[in-house]
Amino acid sequence: MELLVNNQLHEVDVEAEMPLLWVLRDILELKGTKYSCGIAQCGACTVHIDGEPVRSCVTPVSAVAGKRINTIEGLAVDASHPVQQAWIKHQVPQCGYCQSGQIMAAVALLEKIPQPSDADINAAMSNICRCGTYARIRAAIHDVAGNAPEVAKV
Repeated sequence: MELLVNNQLHEVDVEAEMPLLWVLRDILELKGTKYSCGIAQCGACTVHIDGEPVRSCVTPVSAVAGKRINTIEGLAVDASHPVQQAWIKHQVPQCGYCQSGQIMAAVALLEKIPQPSDADINAAMSNICRCGTYARIRAAIHDVAGNAPEVAKV
């Protein structure tokens, strides 16, 4: 089956029901998308499918053939994407494990709603952060939108 991942076409020989997460990590060796819960609850495995945030741990690879798949590696090779820069500026990560999924969810939100309210952020950012950096995540999203405080208060 052919997959378009980060604007590169890949031919993969896998079972149709294999979760996309394992194709990305084990077959294509894109390690930025993380495995955590395996039941689409935490969001560490979030990628974009045709621009929509999707939990790749429960998405069969057959469901995404012919679609545009973007992973954290596809945002910017040098961390220059505005959301990545805001994450750095606001020191969002602590352990960092969930952050690729958080960033992918934030990018999808900002593409749909360029200036989200706190309610928009609450609705869109359903990923779990065990370190509890939600205030910093919110500040970083507001920063990219142009309506953030200079430094996140935690």
